[in-house]
Amino acid sequence: MPEQNLFSQSALLTRRRKAVWLLALVLLSVASLLVSCMTGSVGLSAPELSRAFASLLAGHSDSLASTVLGLRLERALAAFMTGSALALAGCLMQALLRNPLADPYVLGVSGGASVGALSMLFLSVSSWAVGTVAFGGSLAVALILYGLSRRDFASADGASRLLLTGVILAFGCSAIVTLLLTVAPDHDLRGMVFWLVGDLSGATFNAGAVLLVFLVFVWAWHVSPAVNLLALQADMAGTLGVRVPWLRKGLFVSSALLTATAVTAAGNVGFVGLIVPHACRMMWGPDHRFLFPATLLTGGFFLVLADTAARTLLSPHQLPVGVVTSLIGVPVFLFQLYRGRIV
Repeated sequence: MPEQNLFSQSALLTRRRKAVWLLALVLLSVASLLVSCMTGSVGLSAPELSRAFASLLAGHSDSLASTVLGLRLERALAAFMTGSALALAGCLMQALLRNPLADPYVLGVSGGASVGALSMLFLSVSSWAVGTVAFGGSLAVALILYGLSRRDFASADGASRLLLTGVILAFGCSAIVTLLLTVAPDHDLRGMVFWLVGDLSGATFNAGAVLLVFLVFVWAWHVSPAVNLLALQADMAGTLGVRVPWLRKGLFVSSALLTATAVTAAGNVGFVGLIVPHACRMMWGPDHRFLFPATLLTGGFFLVLADTAARTLLSPHQLPVGVVTSLIGVPVFLFQLYRGRIV
């Protein structure tokens, strides 16, 4: 009896500690948005920021501060949504493939978006058409991959074939992207390269994308106990009542939708979906019940801070945010690999 009480107190303490960490991540997310709104070529002090917020809430945007805040806030919210989607997609993909090197781009979904977006940029069409065709291209590749690998979701070794099929599709999309870059006129190349690297300069806040990320997160958190069993051993999960084929299909569809949403908004922003899940797992363990919300929040505020650095480090010039995330991601990943956290 005393041992049971001890275990109960330990579990309660762990839950309280995780709740404190989640609260800290929420506060860091809010702080990152405030820092992004205050930082730039035109700095905003705390009193100016509060007055500008009040003006925007009242429907007035005639002052310089409120105008600047409106532009920065929309970009910061888009960055947070994109980072959250990429980080959560990477966490789902690593659980699906049971591979620590998996990221949102490994199955070629982003390649379809790249083909669609660069085709529209090559034709010099409007920005909304670029985003629409990019989203459609990513879903097209996801459907092709699902059709080719439909039987692999139920087999024990299906993850390897799914990964191999996705890599081959990604190579095919990469060839089309290279062809488009080769024949594109010089005045379109800069925009194409920025889109491929990942850029938030033209990103806008999309309520539909936020709703999609929220719904996927709710589903992922609901099935997180089953994901824990799947991560340990797929065969064991099946014997314990987990519908492994349906869970794998859900992980694939959810990751594909998140990746398509993020890539459509900001292009191929690298390393967020790879290093953020690893960093969260290294700090707080592999329990997906806590890992999913922690990854969502960490990916969001990480990309907000990276985008703030991208537009201020070489001001008035702006860097693609994908360059900043890659420069941060390479040493972080090597550090995690050296410490033996990636196995």
